[in-house]
Amino acid sequence: MSQLTERLGHDTISPTPKDKRSMNFFSTFALWLAANVVITSVMTGMMFVPDISIEKAMLAILIGSAIGAIPLALTGNIGTRTGLPTMVMTRAAFGQKGAILPALVNTIVLIGWSWIQAYMAGLSLNYAISYTTGYSNINLFVILTEILVVAITIYGHRGVESIEKWVSVAMLILSALVFYKLFTTYSVSSLIELKASENPAISGIIAFDIVVATAFSWMSSVCDFNRHSKSEKSGMLGTYLGYIVASLIAMGLGAVVSGFSILNNMEQTYDPTVLLSAYGFGFIASIVVFFSVLSTNVMALYSATMSFMNVFPKSGFWKPVLALGIVCTLGALLKEALMVNFFNFILLIATLFIPVFAIVLVDYFLVKKAHYDAEDVAFDHKGLYRYQRGVNIVAVVTYVAGALFAYYFTYVHPLSIGATILTFVLSGGCYFGLMAATKQLGVKKATTEEIDVKLEA
Repeated sequence: MSQLTERLGHDTISPTPKDKRSMNFFSTFALWLAANVVITSVMTGMMFVPDISIEKAMLAILIGSAIGAIPLALTGNIGTRTGLPTMVMTRAAFGQKGAILPALVNTIVLIGWSWIQAYMAGLSLNYAISYTTGYSNINLFVILTEILVVAITIYGHRGVESIEKWVSVAMLILSALVFYKLFTTYSVSSLIELKASENPAISGIIAFDIVVATAFSWMSSVCDFNRHSKSEKSGMLGTYLGYIVASLIAMGLGAVVSGFSILNNMEQTYDPTVLLSAYGFGFIASIVVFFSVLSTNVMALYSATMSFMNVFPKSGFWKPVLALGIVCTLGALLKEALMVNFFNFILLIATLFIPVFAIVLVDYFLVKKAHYDAEDVAFDHKGLYRYQRGVNIVAVVTYVAGALFAYYFTYVHPLSIGATILTFVLSGGCYFGLMAATKQLGVKKATTEEIDVKLEA
């Protein structure tokens, strides 16, 4: 047993040393490309048309991705600089104990995200098997998907990196083939002239808000992977470009497929594989889609494990992977109930995490002048991030206020301009103002005597 576990991943919350980092520009780009050229992103693009025109959909995807990827890349840059996982890094702003709150929320959200991904992967695998053998059993293939996800994740970041590069290449090839098929078979002008719905559920600005929120949904995981980037430049460029290219391909593909399916009077469905099959890509698409969703789900389970370890650091790595994998498997069996609430889930993520990372970015780049003591964030030897008995009251108050603001103006009284960017700006501004008012700006340094006393304690 000991020999078997030695081969598994032993990832920890300790800062990743620079000489142990394995991700260059290509591997970082490939990771974020593969993470987002995924069926849920395609599905998001499908939902935009015909509520808005294809031009507005593409514009919302382009601008939303370009803007949303900025804070994503900046957050990842903190991970590269410090070598810390995302939720461990939040200790610097929220306090050693205060960071437990976002870590627990992140674990729950990532489990929910994993449920959706596992179900979509199970659908794709079921389609491929049914196409070749006639056998259909979605529940079985959902379970098999999660078993494979756990088998890859349990090897740690090495397992994640090894699968992402191959998936990204496969998704690029499939996307190019589908675009070529569509634009050489059907009239592009008819797609452009497709009239938008007279009673749309989604406006152009809401579509933009959803695209930005999708970028924010990755911020709770970005440092878990970018802590392994060899340089800041390759990490930021790889993340920014990988995310934008992926969003344009995946969401753009979804919008185009949806538009042409309407023009050809096809039955509308939330499963893009069904529509792709009508264009002659059913089997190939189902296989590639399966592996793309699989890779994204691996990332979700890995980050959920790292968040869990932030709260329970002595748990080790592979045991939480197994336990969370079982929970993810059981939840994925909810199937259609997950898809009915897909958009609400995306907006819920934005509601919960926009304030968190507005606080983190402001804390690192403005309040702490782009400096964290990574070792003390992870192990609390010097007590630099204990604040008020381990909790930064300013950060917690700002987070709760920001989350309530986002919830109210997303669900209760939706704004015509969306709430994502407004929540981000207000939360960041509120945090900086309160930190300045309480005279907590700047980098705190412990004296030699304080360090000795705390080490003895």
